[in-house]
Amino acid sequence: MKRVLTLALLSGLLAACAMQAPPPRAPEPQAAPQTLVIMSHDSFNVSESVIRAFEQANNAKIQILESGDTGSALNKAILSKDAPLADVFFGVDNTFLSRALNADIFEPYNSPMLAAIPERFKLDKTNRLLPVDYGHVMVNYDKAFLAERGLEPPKSLRELADPKWRGLLVVQNPATSSPGLAFLMATIAAFPENSDYPWTQFWRDLRANEVYVSQDWEDAYFTQFSGSSGKGPRPLVVSYATSPAAEVVFSEGKLSEPPTGNVEGTAFEQVEFVGILKGTKNRALAEKWIDFMLSRTFQEDIPLQMFVYPVLPEAKLPEVFVKFGQPPANPLALTPEQIDQGREQWIERWTEIMLR
Repeated sequence: MKRVLTLALLSGLLAACAMQAPPPRAPEPQAAPQTLVIMSHDSFNVSESVIRAFEQANNAKIQILESGDTGSALNKAILSKDAPLADVFFGVDNTFLSRALNADIFEPYNSPMLAAIPERFKLDKTNRLLPVDYGHVMVNYDKAFLAERGLEPPKSLRELADPKWRGLLVVQNPATSSPGLAFLMATIAAFPENSDYPWTQFWRDLRANEVYVSQDWEDAYFTQFSGSSGKGPRPLVVSYATSPAAEVVFSEGKLSEPPTGNVEGTAFEQVEFVGILKGTKNRALAEKWIDFMLSRTFQEDIPLQMFVYPVLPEAKLPEVFVKFGQPPANPLALTPEQIDQGREQWIERWTEIMLR
């Protein structure tokens, strides 16, 4: 009897609970992804898997707005500051840093990820522009060309003006080319204005030595240069410290050693920055994106996508960089203040010496 009564009571309780329990809720629909627009130069590149990881983690959609070379992209950002075209700008380098900051188009952001970044890359103390990567513009040489003629590679900038290199060097116009501007600044750092051998004299000597001036890097490297990627008659070209490593990567297994090398003492260091554009309506997501760019995931993707170095020291370099793309020792440099004060007049004086 007790057992029957107990079962009856239990059945009653379960029925009561069932009556009181709320009906199951339908799953709430996920909000539409928030779009974040990244404005940059045309060389900005990221692996799709890396972009997708950020998008999935943040219910976001990344849109890359390619806007020409660095100078052109920055001009567009400045001209559109009252109605920003993007939320974030990537690609300002130290040759344009002061110009970008003076335009007052960026919002400060003290990312917690900055703690792991070396101080030498933090050129903007207001944290409106945060360092992401760095690289080096320098002279490359064609190993086979020099070996066939019994020539040793130049060992300094000044040696490029030696008559034995007459007609064998290709540079870019600093008014139209980012590496051309960086190389001009390398010569200014190496041969100061008031020294016994100022940079203006060096360029006069280069002109007398029949240096070839290209309007852009593509023409210089792929048309005028004699290296494996080039078709021209000149074995010396202004390019990048990572160009030898890139030759191996893009050979798709055909090369185990680079056909080109770097001329020591000719490197100028470039640092690239990212910043949040004033007027963004996606500030929180923009902060997350910048944190992501400084994370190990993004930093380790940089070398083989843009052939520059990550600013995060713990980011692992690919083997081809370790073997053939190590950063040069003691690169030449100018401060952002020096560049800001001298850039336009330097380009004008270079033009007078080389093109008029």
